[in-house]
Amino acid sequence: MSESQQYLTSEKLQEFRKELNILKTEKRKQIAENLEYAKKLGDLSENAEYNEARQAQAEIEGRINHLENLLKNAVIVDEQSGDRVTIGTTVKLKKEGENENKIFKIVGSEEADSTVGKISNLSPLGSALLGKKKGETFSFSTPKGKANYTLISIE
Repeated sequence: MSESQQYLTSEKLQEFRKELNILKTEKRKQIAENLEYAKKLGDLSENAEYNEARQAQAEIEGRINHLENLLKNAVIVDEQSGDRVTIGTTVKLKKEGENENKIFKIVGSEEADSTVGKISNLSPLGSALLGKKKGETFSFSTPKGKANYTLISIE
């Protein structure tokens, strides 16, 4: 994988396309209107409204640039199932010393959200899982020490 490639599900791809469209149409127009209004207030060197509008414009343009590059370099992954863990796979894990199983979906870093069980392929757990088969045990280093897991199933 090259450094610029990002793995996305088709769902997240559509979400980013929609956001980009809104930023390019609605948000750019809104910022332009705010800038015009702020210019009419007078001296630009001491004009807080103008400075805020310029800052907002820079942030939106930065986000647009980020999304355009992301979409240009996106590798689309769909739900995966099979005998080995890949990006797009949902897995059930058991951590050594715990009774409860945990379910995670392996996704690209732009889509990762541990609160909903989506972990990045670049995270310590995600990268340790890649290529594993059902029933395998594996370990990886964490800030709290070594973590040991068993792959219960690939869903």
